[in-house]
Amino acid sequence: MKSTEKVKIQAADLKFNKHLAYSFTVDDGYRSVYLTAFPLFNGGKISPPMINEWKNDQGGDGTISKGLFYSDGLESKIPFKLGLAINGGAIGDLPTNRGHLSWLEVKELYNAGWDILNHGFHHATKHGTNFLTEVTENTTSIQQNLGFTMSHFVVPGGESDPGYHLEYERDALANGSFSVASYVGAGPVIKVGNKINLDKMIYARTFVQSSKDTVGFKTMDRFLATFDSVAKLSGPIWYNEFTHGVGNSNLWNLSMRFPDFKYYMTTIANKYGTNGNDSIWMAPWQEVYEYIWLRDRIKIKYTQNNKEGIVTIEVPEIPKNFRNKDISLAVETSSKFEIESNSPDFKISSDGKTKHKLINIHLK
Repeated sequence: MKSTEKVKIQAADLKFNKHLAYSFTVDDGYRSVYLTAFPLFNGGKISPPMINEWKNDQGGDGTISKGLFYSDGLESKIPFKLGLAINGGAIGDLPTNRGHLSWLEVKELYNAGWDILNHGFHHATKHGTNFLTEVTENTTSIQQNLGFTMSHFVVPGGESDPGYHLEYERDALANGSFSVASYVGAGPVIKVGNKINLDKMIYARTFVQSSKDTVGFKTMDRFLATFDSVAKLSGPIWYNEFTHGVGNSNLWNLSMRFPDFKYYMTTIANKYGTNGNDSIWMAPWQEVYEYIWLRDRIKIKYTQNNKEGIVTIEVPEIPKNFRNKDISLAVETSSKFEIESNSPDFKISSDGKTKHKLINIHLK
């Protein structure tokens, strides 16, 4: 450090020390997320209109997107990412005008940092459903086809007996799921300034959907007004929303038409991403869950002798099927600093020479 001033270091409430963690999940694994949302977020050619096997348009507007981004609090841009709740029984390569994703498409989205959530193997909800089999068969399907184990569950909706979601919650939590998205539970706004009880967490879904008319963006503006009110809340916030399809048609009247989705996400990015105040961490539910889990269990010790400081971090045993092992440290000092570390177990970046407020650590 450039001075002997005492420095304060602690785990940031949210990754990159952001104010708002925003998790958006798309249910059912429809192909429109790959054709439209993925290129909208990452930058590239958005699909033109594409009529699927159900005579619905799952394409977009055919334009070129520059991407929607937030930053890591330093200098790197990160594309917006979604969570996908999928049914393994519906994933496949046929027909050519299929409505669901293929395994290769799901793999590409996963490799780009999107999280894959268990939604039951067949999306079964009716009387007589074997809920346990739905949970475990889908887990096995993703393991066999994609090579990883899902760790979060989203209850499928549909015609059902009263209380069916309780059966899904029980069986999912007893068979490898750390949390379940259901009808009643925590959220959609979760304040994360203090330690959060994540054990067998059940959280409530809030859906963003297009209205039945197609005139203007009044419906989206109402959802955006809600989003703005959440973003203005004091303290660090975790907010989650859901939808189904994101193509040109309002699939099953439970989806966002692509023009609405593009308007909604672009407005959020322009206000809270790198084009705006950069206060957002737009990451899937699993990624945020894993950060908070680690944040609440990691032990950080800081000692200082004149201009030298030593940060000692004690890391807990992390579950094997966690895919994100990151922690951000909030630094309070007016002094510039440099970091020295020879450990191959983690990668460190910081703004020590500029704003001297943030250290990001990726554990390998």
